[in-house]
Amino acid sequence: MKSFKTIFTLIFCVVLPVIEANGAVQIQANWTDAPIRIDGVLNEDIWQKAIPAPTLIQDEPNEGAQPSQPSDNRIVYDANALYVGARLFDSVPDSIMARLERRDSDMNSDCFLLGLDPYNDKRSGYYFGLSAAGAIYDGTFYNDTWQDDSWDGVWESAVKCDKQGWSLEMRIPFSQLRFKKSESYTWGINLYRKIHRKNEEDFIAITPRNESGLVSRFVDLVGIENIDAERKMEILPYVRSKAEYLAVDPDDPFNDGSRFLGGVGADFKVGVGNNLTFDGTINPDFGQVEVDPAVINLSDVETYYDEKRPFFIEGSKTFNFGQGGSTNYWNINFSSPNLLYSRRIGRAPQADLSDYDYADVPEGSRIISAGKLTGKIGGNWNVGLLNATTAREFAKVSLDGENSKVEAQPLTNYSVLRTQKEFKEGQHGLGILTTLTKRFFDDQSLSDNLNEEALVVGLDGWSFLDTGKTWVIAGWGGLSNISGTQTCITNIQTNSRHYFQQPNADHFEVDSSATSLTGYATRINLNKQKGRLICNAALGVISPGFDVNDLGYSSSSDVINYHIGSGYKWTEPTKTYRYFDIEFALARTLDCVGHTLSNSIMNFGYYQFLNYYSINWGNGYFFETYDNRLTRGGPLTISPTGVWGYINFSSDSRKKFIYGLYFETSGSDTGSVDRYLEIPLEWKIADNLSFEIEPELSLNHSYAHWVDDYDDIYATATYGKRYVFAEMDQTTLSASLRLDWTFTPRLSLQLYAQPLMAAGDYYNFKELARPKSYEFSVYGKGGSTITENVSANELTVDPDGNSGSANSYTFDNPDFNVYSFRSSAVLRWEFARGSTVYLVWTHNRFDDDDRPDFNLNRSFSRIGRTKPNNIFMVKATYWFNV
Repeated sequence: MKSFKTIFTLIFCVVLPVIEANGAVQIQANWTDAPIRIDGVLNEDIWQKAIPAPTLIQDEPNEGAQPSQPSDNRIVYDANALYVGARLFDSVPDSIMARLERRDSDMNSDCFLLGLDPYNDKRSGYYFGLSAAGAIYDGTFYNDTWQDDSWDGVWESAVKCDKQGWSLEMRIPFSQLRFKKSESYTWGINLYRKIHRKNEEDFIAITPRNESGLVSRFVDLVGIENIDAERKMEILPYVRSKAEYLAVDPDDPFNDGSRFLGGVGADFKVGVGNNLTFDGTINPDFGQVEVDPAVINLSDVETYYDEKRPFFIEGSKTFNFGQGGSTNYWNINFSSPNLLYSRRIGRAPQADLSDYDYADVPEGSRIISAGKLTGKIGGNWNVGLLNATTAREFAKVSLDGENSKVEAQPLTNYSVLRTQKEFKEGQHGLGILTTLTKRFFDDQSLSDNLNEEALVVGLDGWSFLDTGKTWVIAGWGGLSNISGTQTCITNIQTNSRHYFQQPNADHFEVDSSATSLTGYATRINLNKQKGRLICNAALGVISPGFDVNDLGYSSSSDVINYHIGSGYKWTEPTKTYRYFDIEFALARTLDCVGHTLSNSIMNFGYYQFLNYYSINWGNGYFFETYDNRLTRGGPLTISPTGVWGYINFSSDSRKKFIYGLYFETSGSDTGSVDRYLEIPLEWKIADNLSFEIEPELSLNHSYAHWVDDYDDIYATATYGKRYVFAEMDQTTLSASLRLDWTFTPRLSLQLYAQPLMAAGDYYNFKELARPKSYEFSVYGKGGSTITENVSANELTVDPDGNSGSANSYTFDNPDFNVYSFRSSAVLRWEFARGSTVYLVWTHNRFDDDDRPDFNLNRSFSRIGRTKPNNIFMVKATYWFNV
């Protein structure tokens, strides 16, 4: 009888509360008006009375199996917050992996996460998590399966480890969530537990291996009603002090090597109803704490740096464009434009000051004010509005001993509007993104270098082709229009993104009288979302005049690109592997009149061993095609046949020592070869201390590397210009070092360093012999001459020798050596909820010379002798919830 009563009680208390009449799983939230102390100990009466959530199910390693360790999870709420209490039993408690890491670090620990979909739209939501040591994870879900950890909510948590395992409590204020106001609520919810030593992952609702979807699989959270749903105002004032000690020229009239700066301001967040949030700022501090890595860029493409400023990172996924619906976007040999690149806002002044002896230029354009409005309206319309204004900036300049001040950047306003509507629970979607950049010139000389106005309008969307959401077609299209002076627009037409001056192009030409430029771009993607068979195809077009770089990023234009790919995945573990997939693809790129610029076949694959080591690879064969970028605005050339491949090996991330190896190589039948080696290593010194080092070595040999071009009326075969190239050997050695030391969940120290050394040796100088070829006339042969002036570091070339009519020309020897060291130290202390103190030190050294050879000892010695730049900063913020 006792056994019968026990079974009956379990059925009544566990099964019935989580099953609706139609059999769907639910979790019941339980009301409390008694206070709950957030200490990780579940000793309040409400935790005993609350209805437990259903049993978790294994997702990994044994899909659908019962968890190896039981758990008891309960949801409670009061008028102001949602509470989570979890008792996570463990039969071997001393084996619990309790790593204390920085907020939002990789979850290399036993941990527990709560997923919420307050709109119950099956596509978006929040997650809140804790490790067994109390490390904090939080962020947002979007596009059903994707995650963004840039959002940092203000919530309370605590954990407790004991002989039974570990337990936790969370308190999540409703003011931190967005949801539609109602008398009662049904939200989506999922619970997740990771048992790290077993690589076990358990959920309330799993995603089967051959299917897709995450938020759309959340179960219902019911029982929440009569809560205080009013959003509050949050104010975050800051104070900052900064000291700079810089290595400067002793004759610099504007900088003696030291300066001290201070600042005060405030950010604020206001709830506009329950669905919208307005983020604003007064005298913002938009400097970034983390330094950008050093790079050696010898191409004609601008280096892309990730955004690192919190104001622009948080909520940035609202403005994501062109990547909804589909969970897999392949871009093979296609550089997809980014219509919003927020690092354009507050960028360094763009005036050309190279004619002055000295110039004191602000590091960035000061952002006078910025604000953004994000959220949902009208049920399922996602909206985002961003507006920022940067100040007119001036530079102090000196020429021949005369000092003056010139305008370096005009007053500029940036506006972004993003809307997106979903239909039939995400079956279809349609969105619009508009950006507008407007500059106000006082100094008209700047208008010859900068556009006056730039407008971009984009339309994107997706549609699932079947009710099971197996096949989806997604895409986007955009129009751009820029306007400015004739000189400005002419410069735009001839820059590296357009190259309208190409002499053998018959579908565009430079229009020196134009005061505007218009273009379009589009990309359509077809993807199979479910099943073992992998299918993906895409077609993209970027017209010659498309330009979004005032507030976006694009590296090229005049492109038609398509690919088709297929593969297969083995998702069930066997005696030899845990997971295995392989894919094949055909890809081709043309210009807008049909010249083939790339034509390749490729293979990719991934193999995970039973011990959780893994290997992935890719390789391809490139057929001979044309190249419209080698001559940087000159005639077409041939791109020779080539091959490419990489292999990437990774060890088990659960171990104390984690290691890997990445090797990539490519080459052509002309002898050009590129090799790249990367060896990532991580040592988990203690549960709260880790060290990573990632050395990188690059060895490149180019048969024809760009040097310059020179006008010559006698160069009739190449349209009156000589396009000069050289063989070039480049060696680059660098390493990224990172030390993470987390003292408490809210106090951490991060150290970062990157030494970089590079050398380039140019030789066998030559010129392009004829268009649509890969043939060159080597200087010093066939009657041409080349002489070197070592003291001046110059080379003089006479293309046809003393007996010919062509004029000689002189250019600097492009050989180089670069010596760089960048480092930073960041101490972050969250001394109260949402309130933080930062102590930051950045240390940089840079030098270069014209030596062609790579010498490791000399490079380290040179870095050690180079005078450093040291910058110290203290910043404190305090969070008020009004």
